[in-house]
Amino acid sequence: MTPGDPLAGLLAACARRDRAAFGRLYEATSAKLYGVAVRILRREDWAEEVLQECYVSIWTHAPQYRAALAAPMTWMTSIVRNRCLDGLRRPRHEVSDADGTLAESAESANPGPLAELERAKDAQALARCLKALEGKQRQAIALAFYDGLSHAELAGHLREPLGTVKTWVRRGLLRLKDCLSAQGPA
Repeated sequence: MTPGDPLAGLLAACARRDRAAFGRLYEATSAKLYGVAVRILRREDWAEEVLQECYVSIWTHAPQYRAALAAPMTWMTSIVRNRCLDGLRRPRHEVSDADGTLAESAESANPGPLAELERAKDAQALARCLKALEGKQRQAIALAFYDGLSHAELAGHLREPLGTVKTWVRRGLLRLKDCLSAQGPA
């Protein structure tokens, strides 16, 4: 903190419940703190809401401010940052949608419950079919697809000839395809 920092004086006056000092503190800091909130929340309406809550918190906690621990702007910025992160974590309630147009127009990148169930069934079927493969085929396919190893890397890792590893992968994939086809759609 620099000696004679006007913000420190304004915070001290706020601690004594000086409303005029709080108004001057707001005028001096609101633009910067609003910018911090907008950068974190990426929505101006949320930033305005959070900033209002932050100034209430600054007013309330001004007596606890300690100049030896942080500069005034650092202290207030940390309040805004923490409140913004809390705001991002809590669920936002939707506005009333009596005719359902808002719900119909909202698209979600997340799969719905039925898609999740289908994916879980597919994963179980895949696990069953993988278990049916020979050990070397299963290992080669797992290393190729889960660890991203190329055929050449697989051959080096497994210490087997490249042609052998390619054959394991190809035959294993064909057996997986047949097994999954036989199980039918999930």
